Order: sequence, then structure tokens, then C-alpha cells
Amino acid sequence: MSDLYARHKSVLPDWLALYYEDPLEITHGEGRYVWDSHGNKYLDFFGGILTTMTAHALPEVTKAVSEQAGRILHSSTLYLNRPMVELAERIAQLSGIPDARVFFTTSGTEANDTALLLATTYRRSNTILAMRNSYHGRSFSAVGITGNRGWSPTSLSPLQTLYVHGGVRTRGPYADLSDDAFIAACVDDLTDLLGHTRPPAALIAEPIQGVGGFTSPPDGLYAAFRDVLAERGILWIADEVQTGWGRTGDNFWGWQAHGQSGPPDILTFAKGIGNGSSIGGVVARADIMNCLDSNSISTFGGTQITMAAGLANLNYLLEHDLQGNARRVGGLLVERLRAVAAQVPHVREVRGRGLMLGVELVKPGTDEADLQAASAVLEATRADGLLIGKGGGHNTSALRIAPPLSLTVAEAEEGAAILERALRSLSQ
Repeated sequence: MSDLYARHKSVLPDWLALYYEDPLEITHGEGRYVWDSHGNKYLDFFGGILTTMTAHALPEVTKAVSEQAGRILHSSTLYLNRPMVELAERIAQLSGIPDARVFFTTSGTEANDTALLLATTYRRSNTILAMRNSYHGRSFSAVGITGNRGWSPTSLSPLQTLYVHGGVRTRGPYADLSDDAFIAACVDDLTDLLGHTRPPAALIAEPIQGVGGFTSPPDGLYAAFRDVLAERGILWIADEVQTGWGRTGDNFWGWQAHGQSGPPDILTFAKGIGNGSSIGGVVARADIMNCLDSNSISTFGGTQITMAAGLANLNYLLEHDLQGNARRVGGLLVERLRAVAAQVPHVREVRGRGLMLGVELVKPGTDEADLQAASAVLEATRADGLLIGKGGGHNTSALRIAPPLSLTVAEAEEGAAILERALRSLSQ
């Protein structure tokens, strides 16, 4: 055990998860690569849990942060803040939500917590619809709507949560149906559920479930849900903490794969926009955002240095068409992984879109999750110079692959080759 690991264990909570049998200290990064405290170099296919969105040590972001730090770091929301206004203007326009207002937080958890406050206040209801296998954060209210048992440490909650089918396409009672029949069955289930309860405040849903193993429904499910919800005045909250900013390649926001009924009423974001800086936020129509009848502030939400980072990062993303790069390079990567998976009995499914890909592992010949295999691949890829993530919901285990969106074709091939060796080693 390293000295730093021993110190970590002596002063930090036991439930603070660490990867690897011998935990890794990352000391610096550049582009799509990082280095550990022993000088080992790794290709980063997880980006600090999808947070390093463009690149490590991106010069444009580094310069913006340095220049802002030389002026002022922070003043709170009690004072006008030019970088905050500028970034809010950009995000409001990109969100697709009409007459949008933006509130900045420090994390996705806090963003979802705020969205729940807005929805329950606006609708005068503390009932929330959430998806099975979902994850929305670590706060008391966010845990209360998380449908993933492994990340829900308590059943106590300030909310009444009702869980809906549909977030996982290839498991559950509707898995064998066609896409159209799957959507119809989920809509029927939602409609039936709403007939047995007082009208909820909102449905909150990740377009692609992140912690749940990068699972998703057929395109159009949430549009069909939206039609049912809108008839009853129920709001739709799109949790874009992991799917936003072009990561899925096909769309800038994950909700746009389900956009036939228009944008969500509330959108939450975080992670990639700051490229490592602590930025989260909520976008909502003005009537929803302004429904609170008391004063509020955010001491650290929207602070000048994080807004400078976010503006520089967003500009780089748009100017270099990283959404298009995610679509092109991600398309090559997923096909490469599917070709490998066809020859590896432990792989049940390769799924996802853009640079948000999941590889579900099972015990060969069964649908039973193989948690040991996932851990073994995590260790093997690290030893070979690649960092990936893992996740999954009830009785599932998946590898999570989410590199910075500037990933090159050569780097995608390098990472795929390492993954191939690790996956093939499971059968040896």
C-alpha cells in the first residue's frame, strides 16, 4: 500500500470509491493522455468521469483561467458577473428552450437538486417520476430519485418517487419487443401508472444512463412520454450531465434524439462544460425558473474563474466541431469494438453513440453479470496503458468508454487494441 493510499484510508470515508487494487495518482495530463506519480503514461478513455471534455491542459482553457485568476477569482452572485452572463447567454441559446433562464451551480448533483426544487415548487407536488437504473447525484434529494441500487445508500427521501420502465433497452419485461412495441409498452405503463397517483411534478431522465452503464431506450421514447406528460401538465427534466455538449455525436444534447415534441421544460448540465472546472447548471423557461418566491444566491456557482474556463472550453468545442469528431471517431471505435465483441463470449453487448460507449460483460452463455470480469479488464487495460470506467445497474456490469471529444483516429485505434487484448484475455 502506498503512503498516499494509507493516508487516504485514514482520513477519508470508506464509501469514497477508488478504482484499482493499487489506486492510481494522476499528476498531470496533456491532450488525451495522463501520467501517474511513477511516470507511467496512459491514454485516457474516461476523462475524469466524462469531465475532461475537450483535452487535458487545453491551452485555450489554461490561458483563460490564468488570465482570470490574475484579475479576480470570485465575488459571489451578489454582484454582476460578466463571464457568468456571457456563458449563460451562450447556453440559453444552445439549449433550445424558449425564453430560457440559466442558473449555475458547482456540480451535476446540485443542478439536479435545483431542478427538483423548481419542478416541485412550480407544480405544487413532491411526487417525481424517475427511470429505473437511473443516477442523478449524491445529495439527499438526488439519491431519492436514483433508480440504481448500488448508488442509493438510503430509502429515506423528501420526495415520493415512482419508477418508470424504459431506460434499459435490452433487459427487463419488454426487452424482446421491437423498438416501436417497446416504446408503446413503456407509454402504456406510464399512462397506467399516472392513473393510480396524484399528478407528479416532473419526469427526470438521462437520455443515456451514465452510471447505469451507458444504456438507453430507442430514439423517440421520451418524445412519446412527453406527449403523455404534457396532457397532464407534468414537466420533463432532461438530465444532460453526461450526455450534453455533443458527446453523443449525432446531437448536441441527448434529448434531441427524442425531440419530436420539442425541448424539455428543464435541462440540467455539468461535467464537460468546465473541462475539469466545477460547473453545473439548470436551464428552464422563465416562468419555471422564476417560480421561487424567496431570495437565493449561489456562493460558488458561476464564479468568475469557472465561467472563464467554461467560455473558453465551449468556444473551442464549437470552433473545432468536436461534436462532429465524436460522431466520426466514435463511429469507427464502436464498430471496431463490436467486431472484437463478436469473438469474445464475455461480451453481451456493445452500445452507445458518439464517444459515450458501453461494453456489457456477462458470464459466457448467460445473461448474468460478471463483475469480476469487469474488474479484470479494468486492471488489464491500466497495465497496458489505458484508463476506462465501469458501471451498471441491477445485476449488470459494463465498461464505460468516454474519451475527450478531441480523440484522434490513431488514438481510438490505440485504445481499441488495448481493449481487445484485455477482453480476449478473459477467455484465456
